[in-house]
Amino acid sequence: MALLGVLLGFLASLVISAIVIYLAAKLLGEKEGFGTAILTAFIGAIIFSLVSYFIGMGWIASLIGGIAWLMALGSLYNMGWIKSAIVAVVIWLFAGIASIVLPTIAGPL
Repeated sequence: MALLGVLLGFLASLVISAIVIYLAAKLLGEKEGFGTAILTAFIGAIIFSLVSYFIGMGWIASLIGGIAWLMALGSLYNMGWIKSAIVAVVIWLFAGIASIVLPTIAGPL
């Protein structure tokens, strides 16, 4: 039963991340669809999982994972480093807003 909870949590975070990636990419004029955003979110999760497993946590791991994710983002959306970095900043801003808004939607429990 705990595995089901972990799986549902992963799927929920994957969809939310994909929505954020999709909106950020569309805002900056990219033509790819929601499937590309889901693939990008999934690849990002794999990249950060592998980096944290092999390197651990910390700023070096975050830097290496971030660079690898920028490479994946640029490859999936056919964009250069600068535009990938701009999209990543917009994704980071949207994700920050989502992390504030989403937990408060249900109201006080």
